[in-house]
Amino acid sequence: MSYTKLNRSAATLTKNRTEGSVSPFSGMCVTCVDGCIGMCEIGKSAYRGTEVLYPQPFGLITAASEKDYPVDLAHFSIMGTAVGAYGVEADSDKATFEKVTTETRIGRDKGIKLHLPFVVAGMGSTNIAKLNWAGLAAGAAISGCILTVGENVCGMDEQSEIKNGRILRSPDMEFRIKSYTDWQDQGFGAVVVQANVEDTRLGVQEYVIEKLGVQVVELKWGQGAKDIGGEVKIKNLKKAQQLKSRGYIVLPDPDDPNVIAAFEKGSFKEFERHSRLGMVEEESFMKRVEELRKAGAKYIFLKTGAYRPADLARAVKFASKAKIDMLTVDGAGGGTGMSPWRMMNEWGIPVVEIWSLTYRYAHQLAQAGEYVPDIILAGGVTFEDQIFKGLALGAPYVKGVGLARSPMAAAMVGKTIGRRIDESQIPVYVERFGSSVEEIFITGPELKGKYKDRFKDLPTGAIGVYTYFHRLSQGLRQLMAGARKFALHYITRDDIASLTRDAANISGIPYIMDVDKDEVAKILKG
Repeated sequence: MSYTKLNRSAATLTKNRTEGSVSPFSGMCVTCVDGCIGMCEIGKSAYRGTEVLYPQPFGLITAASEKDYPVDLAHFSIMGTAVGAYGVEADSDKATFEKVTTETRIGRDKGIKLHLPFVVAGMGSTNIAKLNWAGLAAGAAISGCILTVGENVCGMDEQSEIKNGRILRSPDMEFRIKSYTDWQDQGFGAVVVQANVEDTRLGVQEYVIEKLGVQVVELKWGQGAKDIGGEVKIKNLKKAQQLKSRGYIVLPDPDDPNVIAAFEKGSFKEFERHSRLGMVEEESFMKRVEELRKAGAKYIFLKTGAYRPADLARAVKFASKAKIDMLTVDGAGGGTGMSPWRMMNEWGIPVVEIWSLTYRYAHQLAQAGEYVPDIILAGGVTFEDQIFKGLALGAPYVKGVGLARSPMAAAMVGKTIGRRIDESQIPVYVERFGSSVEEIFITGPELKGKYKDRFKDLPTGAIGVYTYFHRLSQGLRQLMAGARKFALHYITRDDIASLTRDAANISGIPYIMDVDKDEVAKILKG
């Protein structure tokens, strides 16, 4: 079985000439013909070079790996039961799924209250995030979830005021935070500001704590999409030059006269902006956590990517020693920005493996009596069954899941439908549900009743996110009721079973034919 698709992908706008006859190990057409215009990734690379490293069209898409990993969450099954109930009386009239609660808390000292165990992961300076931020932020806010402002927002803001290498003001950052706080369900959720190497140098987190009232910050080691710094593309020469002057790596050199001439001639249309690689050291990590606490941060998070097991161990141990509030672990394969396509497909530890290692390391620390931060698992999570499996796989240390591409998709669809309603050009597929926001969006009447006159100001992208999360909430509660677990903290590793021996070996979750062996023996003997 081939797990990888080489040399052609919708992500790079490439395909094979002989689509039905492709070499499985090279991805090339079995017969590569002289005279072909180069539709495949090799051919396109022959004339567009490094442009083909990245998913396209940039700024209008999110992207995720199409690699078919050997083990995934479908290799586990949720175990329901016909006996008893946890968190409610075992009575058929009382143990109904709407009695299930999905509320939880994240962090120390009673923590941040959430209506749903969701963290919208960091989406920063990419165009796709900025274009859909109003809906994404407001949707997360009214849903009572955590929203993360990703890296490089201040550095990429053309109107940022920077003095002596420190950020004084960023209108874009103000907009990102206000989009959430204006709609925040009081007492629930939080907006988090993430920082990479450049953000730390600019003093972004100190700025948002002191000037914008942010209480939660996140240190970022990486993500599941790539093992290098953040990347975007720039279509404007002056902006490319500005970013270079701010210390970013910009390719090709926007100050080079030959490059300028080639850009103005149209030989290429985009510059690449790269962030620097972070270098993790225990001493500097502890120092930075202390600096943020002194600056006024109430909660401190850490986000790490799909690096090798030793790096995951460092993340778990350092988070424990620094007593941070939440650790997010992201599995390989996902992405919301401009990760190089082959890198996204071919590096890092996949979801099931890295989640299983996370549980193993956290459990080892807990057994030794050490502090374990609340853990969030991320990596292509989209539906309620995956959420349940993640909570079970990492129980009792995992408190929720990270979502990124899926709420972004909901925000984009909601925004598009809203625009089509305004233009009176509703697609037939959608028009069958109605012609107004309240008719098309099933949660519209509920939200209009709650927000009354403010409802008209709620972005339809936000309604899309809220409605999607509402579906996830009910689906999750139904699964929990089937397992007779009426609150999140009752979910355990016993609530799932491995469907293959490989999945069992990786996760430590018993193979389905071995589940309940001891109990079965007692029942049959009795």
